[in-house]
Amino acid sequence: MTATKKTSTLDLNVFSRIMSYAKAYNLLFISTALFSILLAAVSALRPYLIMIAIDNYVKLKVSEGFLLFVILIVSLLVLEVLLQFSFIYLANLLGQNVIKDIRTKLFQHVLRFNMAYFNNSSVGTMVTRVVSDIETIAQFFSQGLFMIINDILKMLIIAIVMLFINWKLAFISFIVLPILIYATKVFQKAIKGAFQEVRTQVSNLNSFVQERVTGMKIVQLFNREDIEYHKFIDINKKHKSAHVKTVWYFSIFYPVAEVLSSIAIGLLVWFGGKELAINGHVTQGEIIGFILMTEMLFRPLRQIADKFTTLQMGMVAGDRVFEVMDTNSHINNRGTYKTDKLKGDLNFRDVKFSYLKNEPILKGISFDVCKGETVAIVGSTGAGKSTIINLINRFYDLDSGDILIDGTSVKEYDLQFLRNEIAIVLQDVFLFSDSIKNNISLQKNEISLEEIKKAAQQIGIDSFVEDLPKGFEYNVKERGAMLSSGQRQLIAFLRAYVSNPSILILDEATSSIDSQSEQMIQLAIDKITEGRTSIVIAHRLATIKNADKIIVLDKGKIVEQGTHKQLIAITDGFYKNLHDKQFANQKTAS
Repeated sequence: MTATKKTSTLDLNVFSRIMSYAKAYNLLFISTALFSILLAAVSALRPYLIMIAIDNYVKLKVSEGFLLFVILIVSLLVLEVLLQFSFIYLANLLGQNVIKDIRTKLFQHVLRFNMAYFNNSSVGTMVTRVVSDIETIAQFFSQGLFMIINDILKMLIIAIVMLFINWKLAFISFIVLPILIYATKVFQKAIKGAFQEVRTQVSNLNSFVQERVTGMKIVQLFNREDIEYHKFIDINKKHKSAHVKTVWYFSIFYPVAEVLSSIAIGLLVWFGGKELAINGHVTQGEIIGFILMTEMLFRPLRQIADKFTTLQMGMVAGDRVFEVMDTNSHINNRGTYKTDKLKGDLNFRDVKFSYLKNEPILKGISFDVCKGETVAIVGSTGAGKSTIINLINRFYDLDSGDILIDGTSVKEYDLQFLRNEIAIVLQDVFLFSDSIKNNISLQKNEISLEEIKKAAQQIGIDSFVEDLPKGFEYNVKERGAMLSSGQRQLIAFLRAYVSNPSILILDEATSSIDSQSEQMIQLAIDKITEGRTSIVIAHRLATIKNADKIIVLDKGKIVEQGTHKQLIAITDGFYKNLHDKQFANQKTAS
């Protein structure tokens, strides 16, 4: 009972939230509702006019005025078509306007999630929420809410007309209505659960396909085609089963509704025919008119279950979308401090951090970086190197301690200003399916093509870009698939350079380059680190010998600090052992 109440309350809340987005389009909403009322009234009037035509003209064989009456019926039919067109168009227009606003708000909300949310969420599921689920919400208006209102109004008007004309025939038509209403209610409850399962399986299927397409190289490299194929078969089978379940419910309900409708018409013909033959209390026109009106009464009731399903699907989709919108996974951006330009002094003060509770990654890190210094951070995998970078950019909030830039806590800075002052070159460079120019400027209007070309010349990579077809207008395709890893890395360096950051971060940016690009990348590093605070997370120790300071991490703690010469001189030191092993491996490999 509690669960039922909770579901009912949830549906009501979701319904009201979806409806709240329609407030911005009050005129459109009212117009749609008005056309719905007019359409219901005109639809109910048509069988009534046909009944009069039969009784007053056809039965009595009166031709005078009959043509005008037929023209009236045809005109009414044309009016009904025009009203139907206007109603459907406005309902769909309202739905598209609403989902445009919801999608915009959702995407804006998602853009501000911290990295922890994306680490724990499936990309495929997120795509389903932003695209598929929101399209389902559009049907809430176009094929759900207003259609139901229109059908209910139509049924109500027809029932009143039937009672007005002949209450006995009306009650004969209504005999099976309670059974059909009960069947509709049972169907509605069953189909709701079935469609919830459908949405779940759609999300699972999208997630699976998205991950496998993205990771296709790994799938083929490790000969997992057959394994992934059979996994897909299993997921696809569940997806099919969920849809078949909905088909099963429809295949039961519609025949039941059709049989009940036929029974009502049969009773109507039997009773009406008997009354016509024996008592003469019923006319031929009334019998035909009531048959038409009974069809018009039962057809919406049969379809209303399907439309309630659409309405419920919209609310199920809305519930999923609002769940994302209600997720509070944002970095607290209460900071307001801005300045013209950061100097670049950086201080870590006893910083502690954990991605998961009671599993600390950084265990009290403290170090200082002065303006213009290049500081390298080294350590084994999992030591916490990349975590330091994430915290400087405030992708996550600290457990305790503080990070200061120019003597001010990063929490006090406006988040957008802070990130504008920091540039990162990652090991795994992400490029959008766009031109090189747009991947460098990220479509910031203040960065012109001339500035990009000048910056490319300064760091020595202009020749590589100009050799490509269309140069800086060359489309690199999704994730930069048309470029080598070294070329993608060079684009990333240029992207960082043109943003003119106060603090530059290189996160293992030279670990996967080819020998042809190594010299160009080294020249680029020397140029972009010149005169600015730089933090280099390095795997290849040969690239950091000239760093002003090297910080050695192990298991979330700083174990050594100093220059390359100072650290290499420490007997059995962590850095020395790491250095000796790396160069020993290189000699062995050569």
